[in-house]
Amino acid sequence: MSEANKAIALKFLKAMSEADAVSQGECLTPDATTVTKGFAGVSGTRNRETMMATVEAFKEIVPTGFRPTVHRVIAEGETVVVEWEGDAILGNGVPYCNQYVFIFTFEGGLIKRLDEYFCTVLADNTIMPLLAEKSAALAHGN
Repeated sequence: MSEANKAIALKFLKAMSEADAVSQGECLTPDATTVTKGFAGVSGTRNRETMMATVEAFKEIVPTGFRPTVHRVIAEGETVVVEWEGDAILGNGVPYCNQYVFIFTFEGGLIKRLDEYFCTVLADNTIMPLLAEKSAALAHGN
């Protein structure tokens, strides 16, 4: 099961990087959540629908994709840990290079929970303003 879980975790990462909400959804249980650790604005718990909407928004916000470099994938039982770095250019031309550790918890061969560790201050200063602009535009029908 560990190898299958590793493959699903990497599929999820690829889908996130490529703003492919459909493929991301194929990796998740119906009640999946993600928890971004830390105390910044980007931190907190999100449900499956919010996860997928955020990935969909990445089409404009991170048009290059995150271009992940995976350093380690470790699996034990129903847990997969992926250490990776992103090397993206945001839609406004600003480089976004962050380091991540994602801890995936599986249930029935799908991701039930994702715990995300990364520099949340960097995300707050670069990605969050773009997400806020996108949300405001959608609220106004644009």
